[in-house]
Amino acid sequence: MGAKSVLDSNFDYEIVDEFLDHYSIMIDCMESMILDLRKPDMFEQSINELFRVFHNIKSSSAFLQLTPMSKLAAFVESVLDEIRANKSSVNEETINWLLDVSDMFAIWRDDLRLDNELTRIKYSLLKLPDLESN
Repeated sequence: MGAKSVLDSNFDYEIVDEFLDHYSIMIDCMESMILDLRKPDMFEQSINELFRVFHNIKSSSAFLQLTPMSKLAAFVESVLDEIRANKSSVNEETINWLLDVSDMFAIWRDDLRLDNELTRIKYSLLKLPDLESN
């Protein structure tokens, strides 16, 4: 039984459908927000939007018992919170890590669409990037 079938059997169709719609929109916007972190005039807006996206994914995926998704979103949210509190820019290592994270969430979107089991989290995503600005 795939991840979407599990959701459909455990939750109301409208809840699952709304999650999938919003999740897809967030994934589609994620990469451009990450790339906008390179632009000093867009940094603050982009970091705050990214934080909200990961917070929303964390909350909704936890409710739907999508544990890998929820845990990775919580990890990324904590990293983004640290960046928001202490930094005015990010380095390329952090940008690349966030892009890899975005790819993982896109893979999970495809897993859900195809009713596959959720792909295992890539170990490299669990290694915190060097957050020091260059």
